[in-house]
This record gives sequence, structure tokens and C-alpha cells, in this order.
Amino acid sequence: MKKKIVVLGGGTGMSHLLSGLKDFPVQISAIITVADNGKSTGKLREEFLTPAVGDIRKVLTNLSPLPDDVKSVMEYRFTTYSDLNGHPIGNLILTALLNQKHDLKKSIDCLSKLLDVKHQVLPLSEDYLTLMADTIDGKTISGQAQIMKSYKKFKKIYYKETPHVRSDVLQAIHEADLIVLSMGSLYTSIIPHLICKEVIKAIDKSSAPILYICNLMNQPGETDDNRVSDYLNTLNRYLGKRKINAVIASTTPISESMVEKYEKEFKEQVEIDRENIEKLNVELLSSDLVTLEDGTIKHNGLKLGSLIFSYIMR
Repeated sequence: MKKKIVVLGGGTGMSHLLSGLKDFPVQISAIITVADNGKSTGKLREEFLTPAVGDIRKVLTNLSPLPDDVKSVMEYRFTTYSDLNGHPIGNLILTALLNQKHDLKKSIDCLSKLLDVKHQVLPLSEDYLTLMADTIDGKTISGQAQIMKSYKKFKKIYYKETPHVRSDVLQAIHEADLIVLSMGSLYTSIIPHLICKEVIKAIDKSSAPILYICNLMNQPGETDDNRVSDYLNTLNRYLGKRKINAVIASTTPISESMVEKYEKEFKEQVEIDRENIEKLNVELLSSDLVTLEDGTIKHNGLKLGSLIFSYIMR
């Protein structure tokens, strides 16, 4: 029987992870945040009062085994002077399905069939949720996009509304052989899962190891000068009784030209501080994991998938 892996996250990082992990003999349940209020997703949320669909679209596209030229249609964004400007076709399809079926999970299942996705994609909630942040300098920020653009350090992340987590999300965590916290924005992609009491209770009841995939670069304002152990400490504060068991971090040296490129964006590579990681009783899984794509550094999805598969099969 295939091992069951639950991946919590959202955004580009999670999509990149799943594009590689899907090629291994495992059963994936991808649990996606639904509070994004930026760009196309934000416009559709406001117009139709729906959960965010953008991250769901990205995940479905990356889990699909169909040829790239077919999948690229899902990601195609209109460039026009009309209201269609900036909307990816996949977002419009998901919104149309949601208007028709009045159930986000059923809409996802329908699009999964069209894209031949063999794994399970679950929205964290069907609710219209607003992500909130209290900063260390006493400000309150409303909205995921606004939080990401604030370049602030955060004291607390929470929802304006009380989130109702889907029962199949909790069931997936209950049945998991491994729980993965994906790379991506720490405060707007991963922690939004961990501020749901039902999710924490489900993780606490689970015996599955918790694996975190650390980001390659720090985010300006939010995680400046963070080392791997700082990410672990932040996530462990939001977790319940159970804490992170293992972390994946890349040892790939980054070229001087790429370092300079990211310095202009006020970003620096996350340092692996082995001694502090060991003190947290967290197993470090380090490897050469970086690939260059469109002039930016990213995790190599296939190598990442291989490392996760090796860990779960031990």
C-alpha cells in the first residue's frame, strides 16, 4: 500500500514541491490555504465572495501529468483592457465551477478529472477568510496580500473570522504516514494552517512524523537574518504538543552573481546552523537541492521528492 503524505502550504513553493513529489509511489493530500486576497484571486473573492482559488489552481496544474502545452492553458493570463485583465484561465474555470456546484471541493474534484490529477487536493476551509497580523511595532494588518507587502516582523497571525476546517482535511491528517510543512511564505502560506485549532488537534493525535522544508532565501522584513533553527522555532510556537521531527535544507552554494541579484531585493540565503538544529532534537536532511529557473533559484522538485520518499520509506 502506498504511503500517505499530507502537505500543508500554498503558493508557488508548494506547487514546485508537488511537481516533483507526484512522480513517486505515494498518495498525496495537498491541503491549501484559501485566504489569498491578491491579484486575480483577490478580485474574484470580492466579486463572488468565495474562498481563494489561485493557489489551488497552481497545485492542480503542477500535479497534472498532462503535457506542458495543455497545462499552460490553465496558467495563461489575459492581457487586455477589460475586466479579464490579469486573470488566469484556471482561476476563471474554478470560479465558474464553484458558482455552479456551490462547493469548492466538488469543483476541485471536477477540475482534477479534467487534468487527470491522481492525488487529493483539499481546501483548508470553504469559508471566506481574512488573514490578520499584529506586528511587533503595534500595528494590525488585514489581508494576506497586505501582510506580504508590509515588510514587518509579526507578533501574531490569526483569522478575522473563525475558520471551519473541512472534515476531510482532518481525516487526511489522521491517516497520514508523514506530515509535510511546505517551503513558501512562513506567515502567509504555512502558519495559516497552524492557527486552526482543529488542525493542531489532529496533528497532536497523529503519530506521523512532521517534516519541514526550509526556504532557500529569507523574506525581507519578515524573516531577515533567519537561520534554519529560527524557522523551526517559529513553527514550533504555532504547533501544539507535537513539534517538528525533521527539516530539509539545501547545501547548494549560490554563485556570487546570484547573491548580488538577491541582495538588491534585500534577500539572503538561509544559513544552516547545525548545532542549534541538533539542540531542538530535529533531524537535518541536507542535500544539493537548488536549481536555476528563469533567472531565479528554486528547489529541484525531483530531488526534493526523492529525499522525502527516502525519509518516509526508512
